[in-house]
Amino acid sequence: MTDPLTADVPVADLVRALVATRQTVATAESLTAGLLAATIAGVPGASAVLRGGLVVYATDLKHSLAGVGAEVLAAEGPVAASTAEQLAVGARMRCRADWGVSLTGVAGPDSQNGYAVGTVFLGIAGPGHTEVMRLKLFGDRWTIRVGATHTAVRELLRCVRDPEEGVRRSD
Repeated sequence: MTDPLTADVPVADLVRALVATRQTVATAESLTAGLLAATIAGVPGASAVLRGGLVVYATDLKHSLAGVGAEVLAAEGPVAASTAEQLAVGARMRCRADWGVSLTGVAGPDSQNGYAVGTVFLGIAGPGHTEVMRLKLFGDRWTIRVGATHTAVRELLRCVRDPEEGVRRSD
C-alpha cells in the first residue's frame, strides 16, 4: 500500500543514496516539527543513515539546541535564510552527521515577521556544501508542511548525488 505522505517523493532513493555513500543525516525542524525526520525514518533501513533530529519550534530552542546565533535571531528572526543555514549546520554538528537539513517558515494562518504564509527557508549543510533556498508554497498548514518536507527530501537527494555543487544561497 502506498503511503499518501510519501507518494511520488524519492525518500527511499534518498536513504539508498546515503547508504551507498556511507553518509548520515540529521534535521533541525521548526515549521515541520519533526515531519522530515519521521518521513525519512519511515523507510526500511533508515536507521543506518538517520542520526536524529532537533524539533526547534520555539525561537529560544533554535539558539539553545541548534546553535543559531542569538544575534541572528534578534536581527533577522526565526524565519530567515541565515537562521535556516545555522539550523542546518547546527543539526549536522550536534548530531554528528554528514548532512544537516533544516526547515523554518510560516505555515499560517497568519503572516509572521513580514513573511507571507507559505514562505519557507530550507537549509542544507554537508561536506564542503552549504545552501539555503527560499520556497513559496501554497495551501493550508498541513499542505505547506508536507510540501516543505517533500522539497527537502528532493533537494537533499540532489546534494548527496552531486556534493561538488558547492555553496548556493537563494534568499
